[in-house]
Amino acid sequence: MADAMRHTIHINNLESIRQGAQTFLSEIGSNKLICLDGVMGAGKTTFTCALCDCLGVKDPVCSPTFTIVNEYKAASGENIYHFDFYRINRLEEALDIGLYDYLDSGCLCIMEWSERVEALLPEECVHVNIVVNEDQSRTLEFDL
Repeated sequence: MADAMRHTIHINNLESIRQGAQTFLSEIGSNKLICLDGVMGAGKTTFTCALCDCLGVKDPVCSPTFTIVNEYKAASGENIYHFDFYRINRLEEALDIGLYDYLDSGCLCIMEWSERVEALLPEECVHVNIVVNEDQSRTLEFDL
C-alpha cells in the first residue's frame, strides 16, 4: 500500500464524537471492514456506538465481549456486524463463529481487538488506531 494516504480525525470530547463518526464514515467510502485498535479504554465501543447512531441503528449498541459478535440493523436495512475479539484465545474460535461469512457478507464489519485474529483478516481491512491524548481527547489515525 505504497500510495495509501494517512487520515486523522480529532475528537475533542464525547459531545463531538458523533461528528467524528460522521466524518469517518464519509472518508472510508465503500470500505466495509473496519478494525478499531487502541488501548483498553480508548473508546472503541463508544466510537462504534457513534458510528451506529450515524447509520440509524435503533437498537442498543454494546460491546459483544462475551458473544463475540452483535448484529445491528442500519436505517438502510443493511446489517452491521460488531465484533469484540478480546476474549479470543485461539484463531479457531473466530472461525467457529463463521468469521469469513460475516467478512464476505458485504456488510459493515466493525472489529475491536482485531490484532487477536490478524492472521485471519483480509488485506483490505481499514485499521484505525484510536490514540488517547494527554487532554483525554482522541485522535483516530488510519490509512486509505
